[in-house]
Amino acid sequence: MSPVIVWSIILGLLVVLGYYVTRLAGRDQEGSAHDTGLAILEFGRAFPDEAIRSLHATADGEAIFVRLHDNKAGFMRSYRNHYACHLIEPGRVRVMPLPNAKGFSAEFLDAPSQNGTFVFATEKEAAEVSLWLLDNYVSVADHQAGDVEEEMPSADVTPDRAT
Repeated sequence: MSPVIVWSIILGLLVVLGYYVTRLAGRDQEGSAHDTGLAILEFGRAFPDEAIRSLHATADGEAIFVRLHDNKAGFMRSYRNHYACHLIEPGRVRVMPLPNAKGFSAEFLDAPSQNGTFVFATEKEAAEVSLWLLDNYVSVADHQAGDVEEEMPSADVTPDRAT
């Protein structure tokens, strides 16, 4: 067998191997955009005292909205191999509807670099995240005012019956 044929076969095998490896690497990068496990770890690292209730990712996987245990909300934007995590303070986000019911436009007053249009896979997901942000928009004082009204005695209790 001539050396030209042997080197041609070796070169051909290297090209096929290179193509296969680049396909595997490309598939791995696409999968990491939708990796909610990595998102949970990154958010937990950024905010260790916050307990996550649920996550909803946008259709393209570039952003993840996080609902926390005490009706707070968080936001994460994917930058290839890491996430930028942001805890949304009450009253510090503005949400505007889109013509498409599957998404909305959000303006983060504390982090303007995170502003954008977010489209979800279903209308139900978009509505749920919008409700989280609406609940987060209600200030803490409004929540506490509602608790005080519940604790106040009813009108039929007279001062001599109050304990």
